[in-house]
Amino acid sequence: MIKAGLDIGNSKISCIVVDYKNYDKINILSIFSIPTTNIKKNIILDYKNLSQQIKSLIYETEKLSQTKLNSINLNVSLLNSTSHYYDSEIKINNEKISELHLKKIINKSDFFNSSPDKLELFNNIISYGIDNNQYFTAPLGNYSDFVKINFYKILTQRKYVENFSNVIKNLKISIENYVPSPLSSALSSLTKDEKELGTICIDLGYSTSSISIFENNKFIFGDTIGVGSNNITLDIARGVSTTISSAERLKTLYGSLISSPSDDHEIIETPIITGDKNTFHQITRSNLNSIIKPRVEETLEMLWQKIKDNNFSNKKINNVVITGGGSQLDNIEKYVSTIFASGARVAYPINLHNLDNKYNKPNFCDIIGSILFDPKIHGINFLYKQSKSKKKHGFSSFFSWLDQYI
Repeated sequence: MIKAGLDIGNSKISCIVVDYKNYDKINILSIFSIPTTNIKKNIILDYKNLSQQIKSLIYETEKLSQTKLNSINLNVSLLNSTSHYYDSEIKINNEKISELHLKKIINKSDFFNSSPDKLELFNNIISYGIDNNQYFTAPLGNYSDFVKINFYKILTQRKYVENFSNVIKNLKISIENYVPSPLSSALSSLTKDEKELGTICIDLGYSTSSISIFENNKFIFGDTIGVGSNNITLDIARGVSTTISSAERLKTLYGSLISSPSDDHEIIETPIITGDKNTFHQITRSNLNSIIKPRVEETLEMLWQKIKDNNFSNKKINNVVITGGGSQLDNIEKYVSTIFASGARVAYPINLHNLDNKYNKPNFCDIIGSILFDPKIHGINFLYKQSKSKKKHGFSSFFSWLDQYI
């Protein structure tokens, strides 16, 4: 089976095509990425230029893979999104739990509720309750008096997604699945054990940073903030009065989040902002790091606040995985480990056959994760078979569902 994914980011757009047999047998046919300046925090700055870039990107990807793309998985940022946790319960008087009971619970819930200005990006069961005991797989066959289902839904502003989806549809390519970008990053960077035991995945992107949480092999939270590694670059440029390109170079070559005694004595020459290539001024490495640290700390604290706001701060999740371009800052894992009081590691994409070293980097986890998304895994299995259509929402599909199952 041929699967394709597209990621439209704030600094680059990427496309991947794979031969997907199963999760353990994925052969990359092509992966291609080009820089872009046409997007800023979910807003398209130049629609025509972006359309041309995406058209060229897909053409190159098709040529490399020798395939014609008819559909793709599209990564979607969670800026301007909301997380909605809800539950539903029925009393069954010590009956044997069947799929019919579970479908009745879903019928009573907000599962099928929709809004004209909101797009549902994710909607799944995260746990089951049987007589006040919690389970993470469907408790079919057990006897119980009460059965409860806990759900997690992500909604985003429809207008932002349609801006991008219209570009894709104009190229005569259908969108098979909308995939939350934090979920994509986690799918390509977390191990099976990390998903099971509980892990926070942080993607430090160019102008946004995202967070996702897996526990009991379920995606239970995702969100995004409008601060990324480019903010660090701009802070450096302003702080030492240098050009943006020079600031990026300083960040990459000399920036670190862990201080050493020698930093006060290590002198770095940097061009001044006037544009005179022959004029430099000197800063110490400690000066540079004193600019970087506050911005990284602020970013991590904002992500931690998202965790607190959704009542996950009391969970004992002792693993943090960092990915995205910002994860390549020197000693980032030690800094994250201190702030989150947990173990931390920098993640590279999972080992796929034919993955070129050029793309075997943390900042390509999001595009690679787009083809790892499987709606049968991140959806409700016993509802998935009800229809071949991906669109389950609206009154017509709702009554069709009732006719079939109730």
